[in-house]
Amino acid sequence: MNSPNKPALLGGTPVRTEPLHNPNRALGPAALEYLADICATGQLTRVGGKYVDRLEAEFADWLGVKFCTASSSGTAAIHTALGALQLEPGDEVICAPITDMGTVIPVLAQNAIPVFADILPETYNMDPVSAEQRVTARTRAIMPVHLAGNPADMAALRDVAARHGLLLVEDCAQAYGALWQGEKVGTLGDIGCFSLQQSKHLISGQGGLTVTNDPVLQEILSIFPHKGGPHYSSLGARNYLQFGYNYHLTELQAAVALSQLPGLEALCARRAFLGDRLNAKLAGLPGFYPQVVREGDRCTYWMYVLRVVAEEAAVPAPKVAEALRAEGVACGYQYIGKPIFMYEAIRRQQVYGTSNYPFTLRDGEPLRYDEEYCPGCVEALDEMVVIPIHELYTDEDIDQIAEACAKIATWAW
Repeated sequence: MNSPNKPALLGGTPVRTEPLHNPNRALGPAALEYLADICATGQLTRVGGKYVDRLEAEFADWLGVKFCTASSSGTAAIHTALGALQLEPGDEVICAPITDMGTVIPVLAQNAIPVFADILPETYNMDPVSAEQRVTARTRAIMPVHLAGNPADMAALRDVAARHGLLLVEDCAQAYGALWQGEKVGTLGDIGCFSLQQSKHLISGQGGLTVTNDPVLQEILSIFPHKGGPHYSSLGARNYLQFGYNYHLTELQAAVALSQLPGLEALCARRAFLGDRLNAKLAGLPGFYPQVVREGDRCTYWMYVLRVVAEEAAVPAPKVAEALRAEGVACGYQYIGKPIFMYEAIRRQQVYGTSNYPFTLRDGEPLRYDEEYCPGCVEALDEMVVIPIHELYTDEDIDQIAEACAKIATWAW
């Protein structure tokens, strides 16, 4: 006889037979209105346009900051932030090891050296103690990632930055609307960086937003993605003030993002509700530990991160991911696979041809990007199961994900 609780991977009936909601979202009538206006005028670039300017102003208002600078991608948003720091070749930026290459590329592009702090296993975010241990005389900034929409420990990181005279740059690509002790991430450090890439809470296909309350930093932030100069018309003289990049956001991209901004808070609140609901339903399952959200914080769940501890669970993390997929629940294992510094693009420390510059500028012991560098991160990734989450999931969808997890966690494998 087939038990109703038998995992589908072992021949039981799956919890779901239909896939969960398509991760894409309809853009709505406002986007069509804005895009039609742009098509009618033919004004595609921000010089002479209005939508990029509006997006910058209205996003700054939504976040509660003084300044916002738009750019062409989340990577460009971070590069814009680091460009404002006026780094010298060989300066160091402390980074999170569980992230996309887009976080690290800007460090190397500024001829700086990425130094990685280990993570806290309960949140997968940067460990402030490890970050402080990585500080050297060449350290200029700390750049935490609010992974999966869950705020990093900003109190401790701000304390480390203050003690060592460092700037704090927040990578908020996955964390729109996330709250640290009631304050929105992106407003807690010196600079905040957001992505408008297709999968994020606010989207334009590609794009980025860099925010600050510091008028001195904003002087450079505002020109770095515009080739190092202020906006100009086709008739005016140009004035390039410093080195920069061509990271313009187009009017089309800005219009798409702007059209979604009025609904962003509701979207974030819905994701927070759904993720917290799943947390509550998984509580007590042997060996299953959701990403911890600190009391007073709000996670907006760009993805749902589940830690599966092999010594306590019925099956190890990769088997859990396979079993969840058999139950009709989309699921991944290890997220990025391994710490970002262990990929060849970083590990071999060759940015320019076969040269090891800027790593050759480092004083003391050379960096060793291997498993011993951030052992907590390596172990945590081996226990990491990732479940997509979306604001259009129903409460029943979440309950079925929880049911599938319970089948797997409690079955006598």
